Formats: sequence, structure tokens, C-alpha cells
Amino acid sequence: MTLHRPQGTLAAGGDPILLTPEDAGWTYCGLRVLVLEPGEPRRIETGEFEAFVLPLAGGCVVEVDGQRFELEGRGSVFTRVTDFAYVPRDASVTLTSSAGAEIALPMARCTRRLEPRYGPAEDVPVEVRGAGNATRQVTNFGTPGVWDHADKLNACELITPDGNWSSYPPHKHDDSEPCEVVNEEIYYFRIAARDGITPSREGFGFHRTYTGDIKIASEDLLAGSSIDEDVTVRDGDVFLIPRGYHGPCVAAPGYPMYYLNVLAGPGEERSMAFCDDPAHTWIRDTWATTPTDPRCPVTSATPKRTE
Repeated sequence: MTLHRPQGTLAAGGDPILLTPEDAGWTYCGLRVLVLEPGEPRRIETGEFEAFVLPLAGGCVVEVDGQRFELEGRGSVFTRVTDFAYVPRDASVTLTSSAGAEIALPMARCTRRLEPRYGPAEDVPVEVRGAGNATRQVTNFGTPGVWDHADKLNACELITPDGNWSSYPPHKHDDSEPCEVVNEEIYYFRIAARDGITPSREGFGFHRTYTGDIKIASEDLLAGSSIDEDVTVRDGDVFLIPRGYHGPCVAAPGYPMYYLNVLAGPGEERSMAFCDDPAHTWIRDTWATTPTDPRCPVTSATPKRTE
């Protein structure tokens, strides 16, 4: 299994990303990123998958099951928190953007068919997590307890100010002790240019995933062998996490890092529970007495000035 998928390796039909569970080598998680040309409708058949319609740049109209949602969207993932829509499995979805847009469709194979629903940006909680140079923003638009209108799909966004660390301490959610929740996970990275707003391949960051000495309970996971990867990530890259500890994600000085997390697994109840690497979990205790980075939160439902 190839875990790091650089920009362009998942492109299909002029779109940046088409990643199915079969492409990933697992069962539930997938991701599409679409480019909507101005005024040209795109029809998407969801099939076995539920999905979020999440604007990355620009806005769009979503038409599904006789309902119509207007998504205002945003200039870039670094300018504001966006509104979004949930679309069910077995649906025909039409997306249209008058000015053009880039849209992410985090998706999960599921069994229940729910109704479409709109998620306003103003209702999306923005969490400041960590402290010091481990301070980051977590935008919990599609997480359990915040958005419960999904069968298997979990999703959130993170923004790491340049020079900071996120996904730290390293954590896992796989079929190994003492984890209680199993999730496949996708990291989709966007890296800002020196202006801190415009996504660009100029900048970079780092990502680590490893299994270490964890004891895998499932023969299927064991068959995947151990993982020990430290990679440079750039704008548009994807990293797949079938198991093991993941983190940190480090934003190089001068280049803020965004990533979209997509998670799904076999559990009856949606959960994003995790287990820290015990060697590094002590760092959480230091956050109580360490100031947070004042650059967080980076975004809100109010657009950031871009002048």
C-alpha cells in the first residue's frame, strides 16, 4: 500500500483527486476533490457513499432529492470557516457554481440512507487545541457530538500556523490495544504560500506515521506489515493512515498548513476516539501552564481580510 499520494497521482478527468476505498486498499473512507467550471453543472452519483459537500475555494449550489442548498463557500481554506452540505448514499447530486469553485467530497461507505442537510458556517465550532508551538485550530464541522447526521462519516479541518506542530502527541485509532475504536483516515493537505492565504506548492510541511511496537489484533491489519514513514508534504498531497500512530504534522516556518481529516470505520457508532503513543502523552500535561499561540484561532465564519 502506498500511503503518501503526492498531488497529481490521484487526478481523474481533470479533477485533482478521486480516491475510492479500493484505491486506498481499505473498506470505508474515500475523497473526491472537484473543479467546477463557471456555470457548468456537475452531476455526482453517490452510490454506496454518504458525503459532505465542502467548498475549498468559491461557493456552489447543491441540488439533491428535490432540495437546494446555496453554499457561500470561501476564498481559500485559510480565509474562513465554510458552510457545507450533507448528501446521502444512493443520490444524484448536481453541483453548480456561477464563478467556479473547488469542492471537496469527503465520503464513507455506509448502509443507512439519511436525508440531505445544510450546515451553516456560523454553527461550526472552532477549537483551539494544544499550547505553545503545538497550538492549532480544529474546525469540527463533521464530528460526532457536533454533526450527528451521518451513518459512518467523520470529518474535520485543521489549520497549523507556520512553524507549529499539530496531530501531536502522536495517536492512533486501530485494531490494537488499548484502542476501542477502529478508523481508516485520510489526511488531505493544503499549504499556504508566503501570503498565508493562497495555496501553493512553494511551501511544505512534514508528516509522520509509524506502528512502532504496537500489537495488532487483526490479521488483516497485520498483513499490511509495519509502517515507519516520515514524508515531506506539499499543497494537494494526500496521506493514508490504515493503522498506527500518526503525528506530528509540522508546518515549515513561513507556510501555514491546512489538512482535511476524513475518518470512517466498522463501528456501529461514529467515533473519533484515539490512543496517544504512551511515550509522548506526557506533553499534554504541560499545556495547562503554557500559553496558546495568539495566532489561533486562524479563521472563523467571518472572512479574513485579504488585502
